[in-house]
Amino acid sequence: MDFEPKPDAPARRNPLAALRRFVRPRPTVEKCELCSAPLAAEHPHLLDLNTRQLLCACGPCAVLFSEHQAGQFRRVPQRVESLPDFRLTDAQWEGLHLPIGLAFFFRQTPTGKVVARYPSPAGATESLLPLEAWQELEADNPVLRELESDVEALLVNRVGAAREHYRVPIDACYKLVGLIRTTWKGLSGGPEVWGAIAQFFADLKERASTGGGRRYA
Repeated sequence: MDFEPKPDAPARRNPLAALRRFVRPRPTVEKCELCSAPLAAEHPHLLDLNTRQLLCACGPCAVLFSEHQAGQFRRVPQRVESLPDFRLTDAQWEGLHLPIGLAFFFRQTPTGKVVARYPSPAGATESLLPLEAWQELEADNPVLRELESDVEALLVNRVGAAREHYRVPIDACYKLVGLIRTTWKGLSGGPEVWGAIAQFFADLKERASTGGGRRYA
């Protein structure tokens, strides 16, 4: 007896194949790196002073470190403040010996020294900062003495004709670093990276004008 299907008989369907269209990859849920609680899209960050790494945290864990100035973890603040009256001349900037017009400056607790870092296609590059140059900036801009060590920075944008200065949380600086690293193309960066930088500072300016309450996650 011939068991082959007739030419006009419908082909059998694999029942698993019909189910595949309903299968979707489950979205990755970020979790608190201290207690593993699920996190919202916007959430606090902690800085591990031992490793200099930023950690995602839930609200309750972040609260534990809100007032702590000692220990391993420091909570990153939300404040973003535009500094339109910041005094930094072209000559002073040249004296900092930075190769590009973008940089952020913060004080490290272990050494007590001010560190300058600038974004690059390879990530954040550290530059040796002359102590005298920073002392001169502090004398002209007392707000620099108010920066929280490790977790707040002075962010300077002198790309092209821009002359912008912001007091920002350190996670905003590393967001800019990541943005440049992921959008840089070729030797000059390409239009995409410069457009992304312009949009970053436009968003930062808006955030500063509305009280700086929005986080960088």
